[in-house]
Amino acid sequence: MAKLSFSASVAAWADKVPGAIEVIFKEAAQEVVEEMQTPTGQGGRMRVDTGFLRASLLASTTAMPTIQANANPVEGGSYSPNFAQIEAVIAGADIGDTLYFGYTAAYAAHREYGANGQPADAFVRMAAQNWPIIVDRKAVETRARLGL
Repeated sequence: MAKLSFSASVAAWADKVPGAIEVIFKEAAQEVVEEMQTPTGQGGRMRVDTGFLRASLLASTTAMPTIQANANPVEGGSYSPNFAQIEAVIAGADIGDTLYFGYTAAYAAHREYGANGQPADAFVRMAAQNWPIIVDRKAVETRARLGL
């Protein structure tokens, strides 16, 4: 009899526990957002000066939030992210929904992909690339919380 991979055994377990898949999905989505938003000074990939880029993150289950050409920080301004909108979208999502997370700051793409001699920060792409790892970790955490 073939031995199941770790991911396959976690998936088999999650299918048998009511609500487990939804919990794993939502907690993993939250962690991806947290990874995207982590400043370089805290081990992440996002450079933070005023905080405007971090504060421009929006979530949706219907369409990717779009970059706004005129969305720039005010000279001398300081901005803090408000995760309430992100958390509300994640909490209201169904397991079959696609979650879209996008920055609306005018310079978001320049930071993600690099421009004008600045290197790419890749804070979105690298967090998204970690999705399978994050899902596996959240499955293990959920299983442990349930004492299974």
